[in-house]
Order: sequence, then structure tokens, then C-alpha cells
Amino acid sequence: MVFETFEVGTVPFNSDGWGPPDASDTSSTSVAAANLLPNVPLASFSRSEKLGRVADWTRALSNPSARPPTGSKSDPSAIFDFSAFAVDEGFGLASSGGNADEDAAFRLVDGKPPPRPKFGPKWRFNQYHNRNQLPQRRDEEVEAKKREAEKDRARRDRHYNMNRNNIHQQRREAAAFKSSVDIQPEWNMLEQIPFSSFSKLSFTVQEPEDLLLCGGLECYDRTYDRITPKAERRLERFKNRSFKVTTSDDLVIRRLAKEDKATVFATDAILAALMCAPRSVYSWDLVIQRVGNKLFFDKRDGSPLDLLSVHETSQEPLPEGKDDINSAHSLGMEAAFINQNFAQQVLVKNGKREAFDEPIPNANEGEENASIAYRYRRWKLDDSMYLVARCELQSTVELNNQKSYLTLNALNEFDPKYSGVDWRQKLETQRGAVLANELKNNGNKLAKWTAQALLANADMMKIGFVSRVHPRDHFNHVILSVLGYKPKDFAGQINLNTNNMWGIVKSIVDLCMKLSEGKYVLVKDPSKPQVRIYEVPADAFENDYVEEPLPEDEQVQPPEENNTEGGGAETNEASSTNEAAEDKKPQGRA
Repeated sequence: MVFETFEVGTVPFNSDGWGPPDASDTSSTSVAAANLLPNVPLASFSRSEKLGRVADWTRALSNPSARPPTGSKSDPSAIFDFSAFAVDEGFGLASSGGNADEDAAFRLVDGKPPPRPKFGPKWRFNQYHNRNQLPQRRDEEVEAKKREAEKDRARRDRHYNMNRNNIHQQRREAAAFKSSVDIQPEWNMLEQIPFSSFSKLSFTVQEPEDLLLCGGLECYDRTYDRITPKAERRLERFKNRSFKVTTSDDLVIRRLAKEDKATVFATDAILAALMCAPRSVYSWDLVIQRVGNKLFFDKRDGSPLDLLSVHETSQEPLPEGKDDINSAHSLGMEAAFINQNFAQQVLVKNGKREAFDEPIPNANEGEENASIAYRYRRWKLDDSMYLVARCELQSTVELNNQKSYLTLNALNEFDPKYSGVDWRQKLETQRGAVLANELKNNGNKLAKWTAQALLANADMMKIGFVSRVHPRDHFNHVILSVLGYKPKDFAGQINLNTNNMWGIVKSIVDLCMKLSEGKYVLVKDPSKPQVRIYEVPADAFENDYVEEPLPEDEQVQPPEENNTEGGGAETNEASSTNEAAEDKKPQGRA
């Protein structure tokens, strides 16, 4: 048997360093050349150099940005090229000396996580998982891209909703609201109260006392709770409408004032206007009469409180033309018409009506009255001050074998392009979205309805959704749905604080009780969130009082807001302005 000999190659000895000897060494040049493998690059090493990786297979795949410009993606020898790359410090050996040029070109492979950004989501590096690998995905960059995408989508939606119905029209400018009453030259401004001071007020009242219940109520028809936009009902017209007299004309309030039952008298609509004053945008006014130690809060004939505001708190302005069917005045009259007819249509028509202690005051004999009840209630504001208010109820219903009282109100849709939500499409499936949109556009009206229900101690408030048959037809309407809410729960949803409401009323009453006997007007500024109190003549707003409208250049302008907290400076300035205006007043003016 023949055995072949295995020849071991000659291993040269390098006395100057690590690895094969240099080619300059003539004694071992031939031996070193014979031991070199073909096509394998070999870097020279010395004892003073730091040893690194033999081949970096991750460099061409996970970190392509760190590849030298001379290398190529398809060059397989790039993994063996250490000429311009650093070696890992963890694999090196410390040395006491070396070449300065080589040390300047030496860099370390960064094994630390990337720095955390100052803003945005924080990327957490798991030090126990994949400890020796850098993360392949940057979470903060992904989150930043998501936020940018959300912003772009919201911007596109906002632009689409703003221009989808009037692509070729320019956006309308905000309407300049006018004062609800013309400020006459002989009026003297006494107080100017900003709404910012109302937000800090708070007053807790005790449970009120029921003094009297007048009128009669009919039962609510529960079939209207099952109305849907697909099974709508036509809104009917009724002749038995209720006429709401002001405070001082109410016969029951006059009798209670003579009996000295209270010091302050008002109606629920007037109190609701005061309680929800910070939410109001349109101008409104109240007439305050101080007679002896009594205080009466009244409304004028033709006051904005007789109508219902529509789209008051919306960002989209309404047409300014009074003859336009979508103007604020036209929509207010339409809303009042809808509200009165809706409150009569949803009742059971069987002729049965629950009568209370007395009939409706100031009702004409032989005239058919609507289903309405006046509940006169008394609150204690101070040890020697009581407030009596006339509160309204529209219907009654049996709930859990108990009689419950209801208030009936209706929201009206006139054109979906103004509100941005089509009730016929969203009301059945997205009631919450429809109600939230109405709270945005009609927040003051819904807050006043809630305040009136709380004042009347109603067990439930029914809100109907009434829409036009056609957006350009403001005479014919349909009922799309009816929803019911408990007043206290609904007040919590719309952030209506009862203590703050009574705090506003208490502050206004205390301010008016300091005034002398006479007649005053509280006016909401048409363009600023504040109210003003004017002293007016005793015959103002009477039948024989002729209120001549003045040109805008001759009307008394309110003082500048340089001293909003100092009432004395404002009063003096207003008085001097009124004196100058009285000199120019014609002799024939009342």
C-alpha cells in the first residue's frame, strides 16, 4: 500500500510584527508569496495596530450610507476593505504608540442607540434584546410621518367643507350685527359689564317654592318618538297659539307683588337670557323697572326675545339682507313659527286637558288657548330678597306610573350647506354628530331651553328636528325626529353650570337694587362680549313714545375700552357725551 506524503508549507517567522512578513524582506519573500491565497486581499498588521473584524458582512447591507465612495454595491470585496472604515473598539487591543496619520484616520463603529429627539415620541432602545444590533426601524420617524399625514388629511377636509358648495364664490365676510334697540341721545350709560367677569361668579340657591300653577296641559303623543327621516311627518299649522305677556303685564305677578310675596319678578325666558348671556352673539335687550323696593325685568314689544335665534354661534355668517329667507331675522320668525306649531302637533288630540288651579292669565274670553301651564315659583336670593319667576310647561306624560311634565322645543334645518350636516342622511345613524353640530351652531338657544326647563323643574325636555321640504321653501316643513333628554343631564353635557347661572342673576339683581327708582335698559353689545345699562325716560317704549331712528353718525357711540373696570370714569365720559348730543338734539324730539 502506497502512502502519499503530505507536505506542510513553510511558515515564515515574522520577527517585526503579526502576520506574514513584508515583501521587502528578501529572505522570506518567496515563501510569503507562495503562501498567499489568490484573490484574497490581505492587510498588513503590526503590533502597534488594533485588530478589528476579518470581514464586515453587515456593512454593505445595513449601513449603506457609510460605504466609501470608491466602493460599489455589487463589489464583493467591499466587505474586506478596511482602508477607509473604522474597526470596533471592543475588538481592539490598547497600545502605547502608533502612527499619527493612521490614528487620525481611525474611527469607531457606533454601537449606541440614536439620540432621542427633543420633541415628538421617544424611541426606547431595548438593551436586553438584540444588544449588538442597531435598530432597523426608527419609530419616531414613523410617528412623525403619521402626524403629517393626519394634518394633511384634516387640511384637505377643512378646505373641502369650506368650498364644496361655493367653489366659484368668494367666502362671505362676517356680518356686522346691529344693536337690538337704538341708543337715544338722552340715555345715560351707567354700567358696562364684560362677559369675562361673569365666568367667575357662583351662587347657590335653595330649593324653590311653588306658589301657583295656572293653565292646562294635554298629554304627549309617544308615537312621535318613533319618527325617522324615512318616516317623516308633515308639520301642521294651528290657530290656538299662546301669547306670552311680559312680566309687569301679568295679572298674577301683579297680584303677587301687591301681596309682597317677593322683591324681584321676571319670566323664565328673561332669566334664561341673563343666565346664558356669555354664550350670546346677537344683540338683545331687557327693560328694568325699579318701583319702590320692587324690581321688574320686562321685555319690549317686538324684542328679539320674542323670536328664536338661528345659527347664532356658527362661524358661517348668514346673509345680511332682511328680505332674504336665510337672513337672521327671517330665520328667527320661521323658528318661532315652527316652535309654536310643533309644541301643539305632538300632543294627543282627544280633547282631554288637565286643568290646574287657575286659567291662563290675560287670556281672552272665548279664545282657544294652547296647551301651556304657568308655574309661578319663588327663590330665596337673600335674607330679605326673594325672586318670583313665571315658568312654562307645554305637556305631560305618564312615565313609570308617575306624571311627568315636559317642555317642547324644535330645532329647524334651513339649508344643509350652512350647517355642514344633512339631517336626512345623518340623523338616523349619527344622532350624536347632528346634536354636536347643533351645539356648535345654536349653543345659546339650546342653553336657554335647558335653563328654562331647569327653572320650571321639568322632568323631560323634548327636542324636535324640523327641516324644510326644500331649502328654498320656508313655508312647508317636515318633522324628522324627536329626542328626549333630562334637563340636568343635558346641562352637564353642554357644560351649563347652575351655580354660575344664578351667580350672574344675583350680580345683576344686586347692581339694579342699588339704582334709584326709574326705568333702565340692559343692552347686549352687538359686536363685543359685554352688556351695558342705560337710564332711559319713564315714557320710553310706551305707546305714546315715538322712538325715531337716528343716523349712524348721530347715534351715541359707547366709550373706548381703556378703563373697562372703572365704572365712574365711563359714567362721566358717557354723561359728557350725552350732554353734547343733547345740544344738537332738535326741539321737536320727544
